[in-house]
Amino acid sequence: MHITKVVIKNYRCLQDSTVDLNPNLNVIVGDNECGKSTLLEAIHLALSGQINGRAIQGELHPYLFNSRVVSHYIAILHKKYVGPPPPILIELYFSDDPALTKLKGRINSLKLDVPGVRMLIEFNEGYRAEYEDYIADPSLIRTIPVEHYIVRWRDFADNDVTARSIPVRPSYIDASTLRNNGVANRYVLDVVKDSLTREEQVSLALSYRQMKDRFLADPKVAAINSGLEAKKGHVSDKAITVSLDSSARASWESGVMPHLDEIPMTLIGKGEQSAVKIKLALDVADNSHIFLIEEAENHLSFTNLASLIAHIAAKRGDRQLLITTHSSYVMNKLGVDSVLMFMNGIATKLTALDPKTRDYFLKLPGYDTLRLVLSKRAILVEGPSDELIVQKAFHRMHGKMPIEAGVDVISVSSLAFKRFLEIANILNTKVDVVTDNDGDVARLQQKYADYLTHEHIAVRYDPDEHARTLEPQLLKANDRTVLNDILGTAYTTDEELLKFMQNNKTEVALRLFETDKAWNVPEYINHAVA
Repeated sequence: MHITKVVIKNYRCLQDSTVDLNPNLNVIVGDNECGKSTLLEAIHLALSGQINGRAIQGELHPYLFNSRVVSHYIAILHKKYVGPPPPILIELYFSDDPALTKLKGRINSLKLDVPGVRMLIEFNEGYRAEYEDYIADPSLIRTIPVEHYIVRWRDFADNDVTARSIPVRPSYIDASTLRNNGVANRYVLDVVKDSLTREEQVSLALSYRQMKDRFLADPKVAAINSGLEAKKGHVSDKAITVSLDSSARASWESGVMPHLDEIPMTLIGKGEQSAVKIKLALDVADNSHIFLIEEAENHLSFTNLASLIAHIAAKRGDRQLLITTHSSYVMNKLGVDSVLMFMNGIATKLTALDPKTRDYFLKLPGYDTLRLVLSKRAILVEGPSDELIVQKAFHRMHGKMPIEAGVDVISVSSLAFKRFLEIANILNTKVDVVTDNDGDVARLQQKYADYLTHEHIAVRYDPDEHARTLEPQLLKANDRTVLNDILGTAYTTDEELLKFMQNNKTEVALRLFETDKAWNVPEYINHAVA
């Protein structure tokens, strides 16, 4: 059993998102604040009815609603609109499995006859009178009136559901949210508790209570209590004694501390804590059908991450896994062909690319691919020399390095430019290509014909066919005397200087990058960094 599609409307940063999932593995990559974590949280909410470990009915607050939708709602209130406030919708579409037949129907936004569940958080018409009083003066409204909302949790046959009535079991693992030792300790104990049989839990509770009884029986404790009883009447008419808390809130879970190699869990490194939490959660989730894992790479070294990812891959078996990551290693280890490039609420699979382009990226290490996916703007260059010159040109124009301005300069083979541009086109990422004309402008224009007038993709080159590559372009833009001075050379002809530059491409670019002396950047590069 697995989720085939997720529809989310107005939930946190996802205003209108439809995501098609792979049946087994989904590696979700994207920039910060793009909605990766929100996607996992929404799926878990629709399967469990819980958020932050509590029922959604008790956790409703205005910040669950998409901020743009809230702003629009407030704006139209000022125009005397008296319709209902906006709802939140989360729909999970399942595979057509016989075990899910009772969830099957067409009561969903896509009108598909498939099994599924939908969570609708909407205005409760029973509060219409109170709501109209609330919006009587729109100038006082700042947010969504969640007190007037109701949660409707139903299947696609329009029957009410609960977490128990949904056959699909999720396991949501986010060790990164455990920011303090007490919560981290509690998380591990909850996982350990889930792995114990009922008999083992009873035995542990009994032993813990007996330990408390032995504490009171200790002669030293008894002597102390006798001394305290002698002071009866000094601060109270009742006797004061010391004991261990034996109330319900002081069960063994609150007093037992998990250890690793006899060291308390809360005192070991965060990376080891994170890995242990994830592995424990996986090991006790044998009845789960779907794993939702948030950024498993947190606090882990490359070696430990490799071990953890291997464990995740082996433990999940053929069950569905959704894992968010910023790590190219995680992406590659689990499978590039399972990547969902997430941006603006849209998840694009590499399988949506041209088959030849997809095969090309499946053979790459994946690092540069991930850089392009995560960048808001990118400049593609042909090699390290071009990269250094572009970095320097950007710094001179903007007073900061490209990466500081959110621009990633990526060095790739010119043969791969169009492969990367296909991804940029799908993701609507702004990209500039800095390329040589190689002495044949007509051929270059034919190669990039689809992008020469593109809205967010620009191909930057100099049309002078006598200046075929970067080095003659630098010589064309600068006097020989200037370049000799910067490079520490003394060539008397342009031909000799150009030969030196072409034989020492990276060294020449590095000296131009490091110098404080003035030199001119070729105009096509200036256009790329503008």
